[in-house]
Amino acid sequence: MKLLSTKYSAPAFNIAMLILRIGFAGLMIPHGYDKLVHFEAYSEKFISLLGMGRAFSLGLDIFAEFFCSMFVLLGLFTRLATIPLIIAMTVAATIAHKGDIFGKGEHSVMYAIGFLVILLLGPGKISVDGVMGK
Repeated sequence: MKLLSTKYSAPAFNIAMLILRIGFAGLMIPHGYDKLVHFEAYSEKFISLLGMGRAFSLGLDIFAEFFCSMFVLLGLFTRLATIPLIIAMTVAATIAHKGDIFGKGEHSVMYAIGFLVILLLGPGKISVDGVMGK
């Protein structure tokens, strides 16, 4: 029975990676976009990471959540783009949500895991990176 098989085909892998990229990046982009368009409001209450200041920390978070997610969605510089996302989600889970990984920080942890999988496996062939042969 095919449902119990551990084998997979290259097309199935590539479609799965496309779905994973679109799902995680597509759901992350609105978070970053909201912070981008409401920068002033967010910067007043955002955490100051490592003493960098609220506005700079927010800028780094927007870079990860919006711009890096766009790269992951397209499959362009995918592995590189997942690194800021993993860092941002880890910071969100551990610092912003005070380590409450089974409560308020749960979504951050799930995003971090999803982007970690994309980092490890790459974007698949149905991506700009795949078309360019990277």
